[in-house]
Amino acid sequence: MTTEEALAHATLLEGRANDERFAILDDETVDAIIVGEREKEKASPLPFFEFSTAGLERCEQFAAWQDSFAPMLELVDIDPTTTEFSGRQTLWDLGSLVLAHIRTDSLAFSSLPGHVRRDPVDHWAVTLLKSGSIHTETARHAFTTHPGDVQIHSLGRTFDGAVSKTSDMLMLFVPRDFSLETAATLGAAEFSTLGTGMGRLFSDYLIDVANRLPLLTPTDLPGLAAATRAMILACVSPSPDHLEAAEGPIATVLLERARQLVQSRLLDPKLGSDMVRRELGISRTRLYNLFEPFGGVMHYIQHRRLLSAYSALTDPNDRRLIFQIAEERGFSDGAEFSRAFKRAFGDSPSDIRKRGGGGVPNRASMEDCRSQERLGVLLRRLQG
Repeated sequence: MTTEEALAHATLLEGRANDERFAILDDETVDAIIVGEREKEKASPLPFFEFSTAGLERCEQFAAWQDSFAPMLELVDIDPTTTEFSGRQTLWDLGSLVLAHIRTDSLAFSSLPGHVRRDPVDHWAVTLLKSGSIHTETARHAFTTHPGDVQIHSLGRTFDGAVSKTSDMLMLFVPRDFSLETAATLGAAEFSTLGTGMGRLFSDYLIDVANRLPLLTPTDLPGLAAATRAMILACVSPSPDHLEAAEGPIATVLLERARQLVQSRLLDPKLGSDMVRRELGISRTRLYNLFEPFGGVMHYIQHRRLLSAYSALTDPNDRRLIFQIAEERGFSDGAEFSRAFKRAFGDSPSDIRKRGGGGVPNRASMEDCRSQERLGVLLRRLQG
């Protein structure tokens, strides 16, 4: 008997033993056992992940920090002559949001240029600066963030800047499809700081959330998401000099309609940029601008199809051949599908099918991936 057969046999015996254990118990006792297991799950604290450059050689410290932010930013070491570069991050997966506590030495940063965006992440980064200084420049204007200020960046747009001294910050990553209302509100205020009294109230809220996270459990996440949405709508006021304030809500609605169309017609072989453009009634230029942060409409469609294929491969009731699943999603070449799938999820389709995974890409890999890769994993997960 091989090792795999032995493990399968042991699992089967364990399952039978559990069935027999339940069979001799009355209904009330079985219910009590099930409720107890659920209560244990409710009581489990939220998982968090830490990464630090401490302990690495100076030549490796900034490279590791740079690697951690690679999915969303290009970082430059502005003073490589120092004896060390210190960076530390703590990450919380909040389901529909990601919160990061980041401490970093001075560096320069810039958004990713279009030609290097393979799997871009396009979220809003709402940052509360606790200490230090951050300067940001866009094509339209520049602004500096001071301790106590909240700044809003759109990761899919073009910008650059610098952290001029050792800084401590909380970063809340909000996906564009978090809600239509928050999309419109953050879109109108992107690349600005919240200097109002309500903005300070949002600063206090983020600090309070970070302090309370060790006390929360996974069952608290829906309530936390609802509270955060309400605070964004109440506290984030649009910048008065934002030239595209009126355009933001319109673009948000169009993008939401496009996403719904793609999802509803995902398996339609005719789905493409022309269909999306006709259904939305917009020009090719407008369509390009909507999906440019995602690498283009076809890249977005392919990514959604790959996610659908992942779900099918991890469905124990779907025993179709891998090629049939790929072909249904527009991949006529099995090798091309395997390459695209592995680029997206880090594993081949056959590996995913053998291992299973509950239909959620990368969930099982958080503990397995390198610590400096976890921020990228969480941000791609929000991209959904």
